Parts: sequence; structure tokens; C-alpha cells
Amino acid sequence: MKQRTPVSTIMTESPFTVNLNNSLKDVSKIFSENHIHHLPVVSGDKLLGIITKNDMERITYVSSVADGMVKTAVYDMLDIGQVMTEQVESIEESDTIKDAAELLSQGTFHALPVTKKGKLTGIVTSTDIIKYLLNQYN
Repeated sequence: MKQRTPVSTIMTESPFTVNLNNSLKDVSKIFSENHIHHLPVVSGDKLLGIITKNDMERITYVSSVADGMVKTAVYDMLDIGQVMTEQVESIEESDTIKDAAELLSQGTFHALPVTKKGKLTGIVTSTDIIKYLLNQYN
């Protein structure tokens, strides 16, 4: 197994992103239409945080026993800045897949924004790492 493979070889380049001006309805639509679970929150190409599908489900838990109008009302009452995680772990493009795996194994999160000199360039998830490892056995 290659020990020094950079995370850039398995990351999703130019991931979907949102900014603080997007609404939570926008976030929900992006998750739903693209079958993704993590969205970096950016200002230009600067990483501000991350919002996850779990974050959205947590704030709309009550809607699972009510109708869709409750979910819409919750989305209208809050903004991305109130829901996102600001202190997000990230990794540099040149860091190794092993580095990413170690970070993911130590945290309670499943995605790492990937940066190059502080600018967002991609995202790597625990699923990306599992797929990489499975390919090593083919």
C-alpha cells in the first residue's frame, strides 16, 4: 500500500459550497438534488465552516412527526451561520490519505475540507477513504 499518497488524489475537487447569504432552503435543496451530506461554507474561496445534512436534520427533528410546513418554518427562522460548524478541521492537498484517515478517526465528523494555502480546493469524506482502501485490495 502506498504510504505517502496525497489526499488530493481521492478528494472531490471543486465541491458544492454555500455562503452566508444562502438560505437553509438552498442548503436542503443542494443536499437533496446532489445526494451529498457535507457543504463547506465559504466567503469567496476562504473556508468559514461546514454545514452537514445531520445539522439540518437536527434542527428539523420536530418535522419528522409533523408536516413539511414545520420544516420550512424552521428554515425561515434560522440562517446558515447559526447552524454551521465554524471551528472545522481541514487538511492540506499535500497531506496524505493516512493523515486524513487519522483526523477522521479521532473526530465526530465524516468530512474534511481540503485546502491549498488556505483556499478551499476540495473535500474528502470517510467514504472516499473507504473506497480508496477497498481499491488497494483489487
